[in-house]
Amino acid sequence: MKSVAFHNLGCKVNSYEMDVMQQFLQKRGYEIVSFEQKADIYIINTCTVTNMADRKSRQMIHRAKKQNPDAIVVAVGCYVQTASERIEEDDCIDLAIGNNRKKDIVAIVEEFLARRRDASGGEGGVGALDKTLSGTTVLDIAKEQEYEEMQMETTAEHTRAYIKVQDGCNQFCSYCVIPYARGRVRSRKPEHVVEEVRALAKAGYKEVVLTGIHLSSYGLDFRGEAYNVTQSSDLLELIEKVHEVEGICRIRLGSLEPRIVTEEFAKRLSGMPKICPHFHLSLQSGCDSVLVRMNRRYTCAEFAEGVRILREYFEHPAITTDVITGFPGETEEEFAQTVDFLEKIKFFEMHVFPYSRREGTVAANMPDQLTEKVKKERSARLLEMDREHSRAYREYYIGRNLQVLVEQKQMIEGREYYVGHTPDYVKVAVLSAEDIINREVCCLATDMLCEDTVFAQKN
Repeated sequence: MKSVAFHNLGCKVNSYEMDVMQQFLQKRGYEIVSFEQKADIYIINTCTVTNMADRKSRQMIHRAKKQNPDAIVVAVGCYVQTASERIEEDDCIDLAIGNNRKKDIVAIVEEFLARRRDASGGEGGVGALDKTLSGTTVLDIAKEQEYEEMQMETTAEHTRAYIKVQDGCNQFCSYCVIPYARGRVRSRKPEHVVEEVRALAKAGYKEVVLTGIHLSSYGLDFRGEAYNVTQSSDLLELIEKVHEVEGICRIRLGSLEPRIVTEEFAKRLSGMPKICPHFHLSLQSGCDSVLVRMNRRYTCAEFAEGVRILREYFEHPAITTDVITGFPGETEEEFAQTVDFLEKIKFFEMHVFPYSRREGTVAANMPDQLTEKVKKERSARLLEMDREHSRAYREYYIGRNLQVLVEQKQMIEGREYYVGHTPDYVKVAVLSAEDIINREVCCLATDMLCEDTVFAQKN
């Protein structure tokens, strides 16, 4: 039996795909071991969203080969799609698999193993093997029109499961390479999504998170243009089908396009009790002129209107976002506009990123690239604001009853607690004499246990 070790970089979609690939190999009889162990095969599911992600992908590839020089090192995913020349030049990579061949991981690995056995007796040796099996394992992702069907059976978590329902992006933001790594929009058939949700519910999962590369484009045709607000009906119909699955008590949504939030969208969502009032609307900048340079296709006023609508239909919803600081040409005045906008919205949480120059994107060639010092200073200011707003959001619940879906035991400041999340994703720690993992319990929030965790007493 050959041993296989996995390492994942990047987003929740990547994590989902890695879990499925791992299940495929495990079913075939391969032994899954820790990445830190010596393995026969190392599979690195790569990321390419920034230059740093590329570097981390290469580092993990090289670490694998260093751990066992005789192992087969397999590079999979986004970095493979966008760095073909580097892949060919990297002696640490034995096999390369692109984003639309992950479902075939078992067949590809076994074909490579067979060719390796044949080559080992020949004059060229193992080094003569073709990394892409004559170009069949890395396809032109821009031409892919069909969703790559993969289905999850279980995950490392036992309460919450992420479900990929969509792939690709047609947005082409000026700073982003993902459309080149993931291709154009492809959507999963609703019946396949529902089938997976039912299987997960049967396995005991209580919560599902619907996710994708650009979730709001679910249902958009491959040839379609960038997100059109009319597409929200396709996503809503999918959510309604998932809502009907017995055994699932919570449905959480991945990152949403701000323009998807209309009166109809919010009204229909609010009519589904299982929907978690936790919405991630990716902002990137609170300044209209910067949004134009980013090619984000909405204004700050439109974004604010979406937030207003959500707060009208949901009581105290958790609204989170992403913000990029130090985008090329961002002046002090433009940054000040972003600060003012963020103070106005008061997000539950913000993921703050200093702009990272990514080769192959329009923004990489824009004039007036800012210094790392300026980007770091602006990031620090926004992170401090994030801490203040996040704490205020959590403190709102002190003295209130909460529904907590308990996920695990965790040591906090030397004491063991049962830890889970509320529907709006507030982390809560509970003391309990009985095992309450994977149960939804009613608690009274009494205090802040630490910066990001509320302490609650079970009712």
